[in-house]
Amino acid sequence: MMQQSKYLLQPLLRGLRNLPARGAATATSSTTAPAPAKIEKTVNNVTILGRVGADPQLRGSQEHPVVTFSVATHTNYKYENGDWAQRTDWHRVVVFKPNLRDTVLEYLKKGQRTMVQGKITYGEITDQQGNQKSSTSIIADDVLFFRDANN
Repeated sequence: MMQQSKYLLQPLLRGLRNLPARGAATATSSTTAPAPAKIEKTVNNVTILGRVGADPQLRGSQEHPVVTFSVATHTNYKYENGDWAQRTDWHRVVVFKPNLRDTVLEYLKKGQRTMVQGKITYGEITDQQGNQKSSTSIIADDVLFFRDANN
């Protein structure tokens, strides 16, 4: 029985292997590039826990709003002579998801402790003088809010 069902499922499995990946565009004309022979899984996850640098700001256009804020994280280290030092890194966080964007804008405040989960992205930003600068951002998938114990 098991052997028989194996032979019945093989044509179905072959057909499933030839389907495009979920979310992948399907070719509609002969001018589009063929799908890659092998689509491999990749991972782009980042989690940071730190303090908000300034109140979140609403940016972008009305059709494409985005909320941005910064998060500070730090690393403590000790020199050979015994002195301690602390290095602070600042992370730019952008929020595109509508419900998360509205919640962050309303409830997240400067100095508040927060944890951000998302993916890291690299790009370029043109400043007001027209100069291009490289940019690293975290696109937030989830933002957790922490309250101080005395509030």
